[in-house]
Amino acid sequence: MKKPGAAEKKRVRRSSGDPNSDTPPRKQAAKKDVFQLFAEKVRDHKDLESRWAVLQETRVEYFRGKDFVSFLKNHPEVKEILEADKNLEVEEIANALLRSNLLVRCDRVVKTVRPGKKKLSTWPAHLEIFPDQLFSEHDAFFAWTFVKRRPLWQTLLSFFWPVLTLAICLFPVYPHKCKLLILYLCAGVLLLIVSLLTLRAAVFGVLYIILGKRVWFFPNILAEEATLRELFRFWPKKDEEERPKWTTRLFYSVVAVLVILLLRHHAPDEAARARYQKRVSNIIDDVLEWSPRLALSGMMEKQQTIVNTTEPTNSAAASDETISEKVPPPDSAGAETILEQVDEEVENIEDTEQH
Repeated sequence: MKKPGAAEKKRVRRSSGDPNSDTPPRKQAAKKDVFQLFAEKVRDHKDLESRWAVLQETRVEYFRGKDFVSFLKNHPEVKEILEADKNLEVEEIANALLRSNLLVRCDRVVKTVRPGKKKLSTWPAHLEIFPDQLFSEHDAFFAWTFVKRRPLWQTLLSFFWPVLTLAICLFPVYPHKCKLLILYLCAGVLLLIVSLLTLRAAVFGVLYIILGKRVWFFPNILAEEATLRELFRFWPKKDEEERPKWTTRLFYSVVAVLVILLLRHHAPDEAARARYQKRVSNIIDDVLEWSPRLALSGMMEKQQTIVNTTEPTNSAAASDETISEKVPPPDSAGAETILEQVDEEVENIEDTEQH
């Protein structure tokens, strides 16, 4: 009988789970699961600063290499998830994530400074894949490649969204108090948004004209690609652009004064304001007071008005016959006057029918 070779013995040891084997498959699977859990923990952590960008027509979440290094230095307890690999260096952990396809190194698409700016953007909006997939903390960006787990509030929101749509469609049949509550709530939210945007623009204009600085409070309030935390960030970013010239500031100040004077000159008077308020209040009353019962009663009233308009027509024809019967045959001298009287009576009857 032929003796098994060294390769066959090694394969037998691997299949039987011999601890002396080089790379047991169970240990490899455990390592993969551990790094997956570590990546999910780091991505969900709020202290790792990240942004959203477009990578090859795909929206991805990415972070900077230096932020990843500082994050692991400030939070060494996160490395406990790696178990046996918790003593690895930051660079080794990042390279392991890159080999596991949990991360991909990216580079900025625009590599030249745009006109009017002193340096490149700190967080670029468009990225591309870097050829060398190794970790670096100097001007390097890394994007997560796995799909983030959906939190509970997103699941509940996706469930209640059709319910909310149905509730909006059933707004006309709500009680009157509910209609008033929803109306005042929506009007208050709309007024808050308009006031915030107006105050934000006014502060920017005043500081731009007086100090020559571009200061936008709530800088991400109108951003299309921003998380909920970034959307309501109050403090503005540092102005990285060149300071505007005094001629530009003077021009915009003159334009602002002219716009204010024009708006003040064409402001509506008290009578126009009262007419507009009455018109808007009538529209709001029609919306709030609408109900299926009133709609059906309105249709019934419309049918009754149609029936009532047909009745005077028949009565007018009968009255014409009675008038013609009552009028005696005129003489040649007074025929014209009698005919004029008859025409006047017919016109009066037609006027009453029209009214």
